[in-house]
Amino acid sequence: MKSFTRHRRLRRTAAMRDMVRETSLSVHDVIQPLFVKEGLEEKQEVSSMPGVFQFSLTDVLAEVAACVELGIKSFIIFGIPIHKDEIGSQASAEDGIVQQAIRLIKNHFPEVLVVADTCLCEFTSHGHCGILEGEQVLNDASLERLVEVAVSQARAGADIIAPSNAMDGYVYAIRKGLDEAGFEDIAIMSYAIKFASSFYGPFRDAGESAPAFGDRKTYQMDPANRLEALREAKSDEEEGADFLMVKPALAFLDILRDVKNQSHLPLVAYNVSGEYSMIKAAAQNGWIDEEKVMLETLLGMKRAGADIIITYFAKDLAVYLSKKGG
Repeated sequence: MKSFTRHRRLRRTAAMRDMVRETSLSVHDVIQPLFVKEGLEEKQEVSSMPGVFQFSLTDVLAEVAACVELGIKSFIIFGIPIHKDEIGSQASAEDGIVQQAIRLIKNHFPEVLVVADTCLCEFTSHGHCGILEGEQVLNDASLERLVEVAVSQARAGADIIAPSNAMDGYVYAIRKGLDEAGFEDIAIMSYAIKFASSFYGPFRDAGESAPAFGDRKTYQMDPANRLEALREAKSDEEEGADFLMVKPALAFLDILRDVKNQSHLPLVAYNVSGEYSMIKAAAQNGWIDEEKVMLETLLGMKRAGADIIITYFAKDLAVYLSKKGG
């Protein structure tokens, strides 16, 4: 009679477990989000995101320096302007808050990667991600504005353009616009699969970007849909995306794996604000071990297929890895 298999042999000691571990985390896997607010005199903590701040231009340099010291080399920039209008004019302004932040960071830390979030919601008076006609978000008119934003961000020194607006054809339009402006080497990190999720609430506090009316369900995806996600990823890849992203990540690990199986492009998981804040809140109440749950969460995203994770836990992860010597 065949004996049973002793799987526990490979779990017997810490050294054995380290040797056979299939998935690992590194500071090279993560991108640190940064919120830069125009007119701010000193950084201020986001009430719904403990440990996350809106930064002034002066303070953001100190934050980047602290991250670089921990080994973090990649940042995604979100901007909050003083002036907002119907078309989000400050999003493409040469002296816009995102453009100023990019130039400042690249001048002081030329070795880091700066990703520019390319959207209009933080810059429009109505809080939607495109140009409106009444209460309808116009797709093609929005593309024209988004190309202007992307080119201005590339001109400021962004290494990667990350369009998060969820308009149809935005990768094609931005790729064409960047190429025509002489930025053929600037990569596009597409928010290819962006669900109309309830996990974004704390981000809208941080980015001051909640819609003034309605919701974003006509341009962001229904969380119930899986095959649509694969169609979205395929079309963005065909239009010229260099990276594909799934946002949010935690409730959509199956989508991460599906996209990984379909595409050979680098895959990004966005560990979004609600996922972060839930862990922070539960830890503050003593209900969970924050560090262990953070690690399990990020490992789950890597195991599901993510090559890169945008996460507000980037610094916490870097501190943990430095303690572990890894």
